[in-house]
Amino acid sequence: MSTTSAERAKEVLLRPFTLGSLTLANRIVMAPMTREFSPGGVPGDDVAAYYARRAAGGAGLVITEGTYIGHDSAGTSDRVPHIYGEQALAGWAKVTKAVHNAGGKILSQLWHVGLDRKAGTPPVPEAPSIGPSGIAVDGTPVGRAMTQTDIDDVVAAYAAAAAAAERTGFDGIEVHAAHGYLIDQFLWEQTNRRTDAYGGDLGARTRFATEIVAACRGAVAPDFPITFRFSQWKMGAYQARLAGSPQELETLLAPLSDAGVDAFHCSTRRFHLPEFEGSEFNLAGWTKKVSGKPTISVGSVGLDNEFIEVFQGKPGSVAGIDALLDRVERDEFDLVAVGRALLGDPEWITKILGGRTEELQPFHMGLLGTLH
Repeated sequence: MSTTSAERAKEVLLRPFTLGSLTLANRIVMAPMTREFSPGGVPGDDVAAYYARRAAGGAGLVITEGTYIGHDSAGTSDRVPHIYGEQALAGWAKVTKAVHNAGGKILSQLWHVGLDRKAGTPPVPEAPSIGPSGIAVDGTPVGRAMTQTDIDDVVAAYAAAAAAAERTGFDGIEVHAAHGYLIDQFLWEQTNRRTDAYGGDLGARTRFATEIVAACRGAVAPDFPITFRFSQWKMGAYQARLAGSPQELETLLAPLSDAGVDAFHCSTRRFHLPEFEGSEFNLAGWTKKVSGKPTISVGSVGLDNEFIEVFQGKPGSVAGIDALLDRVERDEFDLVAVGRALLGDPEWITKILGGRTEELQPFHMGLLGTLH
């Protein structure tokens, strides 16, 4: 990156942004990335240092890895952090303090895996795997369909997690509704075959998500930011679509906006690909257009391949961000989430803004055991 390009990056990305009660110093977000570095669900001092290092490196907003809400069926690992229980919350209080001391802001991403959970796995091995219809992303019957009691319990657990996040010092929450996990299972017609009020057309399939957002909104301060992460694609179903047109996208998002979402985090595998024919807008661009809400774009920022290829053993190379800057400059979307590039190099932002691209370190699978 030339000096001129670096100066342009500063002009475009270092603009402040207001999200609910927050004023972010810039447009750069650390994307949520699961690491399983919290034994027993409790984030330790190393987790606090990990997030604080990215905040100190220039991320205006940090979004945590997915954190299990307080529902027995929410998780499938005893190393993913919780957002419930005295020890876990004490650990998160250290994380939020460290991030704030580093000059950043931080959201807790609330997570329930739904039918992605394998029977017998921790943190509650005896808990059942549950979902809207007991059907996995690949169409196979697994677990069981949720009863109304199940639904009410999960909604209440999300609200409790939101309140706990606010008490623990987080600056907001993100509801994880992407990638084929529980909320997404309700949104997608292939996994939601219900015939009650939670199933049917796309508008009806948003009811579960809308109840969760409304419950979270009621459990926190009115200006406490709530972001909502969603995706068209699912793990194991990369061509899946919730919305096939801008009109369907508006049907999906309008109830969520009304329920209290402050911003949408639009997960794509490559940010530069258009979402619908006839427009260069990506998913975040279309989401902003039809919802009127701020959006976060994400997907292979700073790298020349998408993350699935990396997990298949194909490390990516450093890529320029001029095309990204073009989109931010014309306000197609508001914030940019950086995942693997920032995971592999905590100083990625500083190097990009300083024109030091020759020093960038691309992410590869060998880094997973050493990240700090």
